[in-house]
Amino acid sequence: MPADPTGSGNTGNRDPKGDAGPPTLVPVPDIGSALGMNVTRVHQLLRERQLVATRVDGVLRIPAEFVQSGAVVKGLTATITLLTDAGFTDPEIIDWLFASDDSLPGRPITALRENRGREVHRRAQVSGF
Repeated sequence: MPADPTGSGNTGNRDPKGDAGPPTLVPVPDIGSALGMNVTRVHQLLRERQLVATRVDGVLRIPAEFVQSGAVVKGLTATITLLTDAGFTDPEIIDWLFASDDSLPGRPITALRENRGREVHRRAQVSGF
């Protein structure tokens, strides 16, 4: 399901079949606006590994789904840390978060947005093995 552009966190009913597709990659300034902070602070969040990004056509982009109700999605930073420790690169972390997982059901990013971080963290811990 696409991210809710209003940032309200409302992604509709949980439907594993509808919970698919690539992330909505947006430029850093858009994430800054959604979080209510300037671009410099967003870059600091990237350096601190609270967020991850990927380059598309030379432009640094962050999945819009990483922001919910004006804040970084709860549990995302811990998931990024677990996957980084398992040897994942930033693009691989984004791919992992948006890949459908029948055992959740749905995508890990959707589970995080629905406050089911414990399930996601368990899967992230074993991903490197």
